Amino acid sequence: MKPKYRRVVLKLSGEALGGGGFGINPEVVNYIAQEISGVMNLGVQMAIVVGGGNIWRGATGSAKGMDRSTADYMGMLATVINALALQDALEQLGVQTRVQTAIEMRQVAEPYIRRRAIRHLEKGRIVIFASGTGNPYFSTDTTAALRALEIEAEVILMAKRGVDGVYSADPRTDPAAVRYDTISYLEVINQGLGVMDTTATSLCMDNNIPLIVFNFAEPGSIAKAVCGSRIGTYVGGE
Repeated sequence: MKPKYRRVVLKLSGEALGGGGFGINPEVVNYIAQEISGVMNLGVQMAIVVGGGNIWRGATGSAKGMDRSTADYMGMLATVINALALQDALEQLGVQTRVQTAIEMRQVAEPYIRRRAIRHLEKGRIVIFASGTGNPYFSTDTTAALRALEIEAEVILMAKRGVDGVYSADPRTDPAAVRYDTISYLEVINQGLGVMDTTATSLCMDNNIPLIVFNFAEPGSIAKAVCGSRIGTYVGGE
């Protein structure tokens, strides 16, 4: 297999690391690490953005009456826990990894520095971006879009759990839902399809960085996406 993309950003939700449940599922994390290790053998430069929804969601805390900024900062800390778990699983497979956080915590990770992140990628290391953008009110989807632009990635891989692409409606509740092979950013926004939040989708649209939405539970799916195989849904320009 020959990679189509030289540098990619892989977006993993917290639910992915939790196997759909609360907390971290070591078996699922090890599976993801093995899939990523296979991609690294192709010579691809990969950065990863992790969510924290398996531990804490800022929006949920805010809905219960918590101050939104406080709830979001708690969510950022949850992403650091997930990043360290993924780092450990990757390094046990011999994959060199660095965790960079938007909120400084030098005892466990590097602070996010754009040039240092790019240098790590050039040396064949995976960089895991944690703690979101470091600001409340922004999701990890927006972080993925922002970091992809900063490190000049060629594509964002949206690894979903149990969803193999973008549908016209929720396929779990609407049997008539249709899966798109390709769709534009504008259609995603206008139809409210929820691929990413609107801020992140607009950022990708304005800067013309494509997304590939696919089900990571299928073995080899990340490698297929990197190599340009027809998988999931391609979200791009018109």
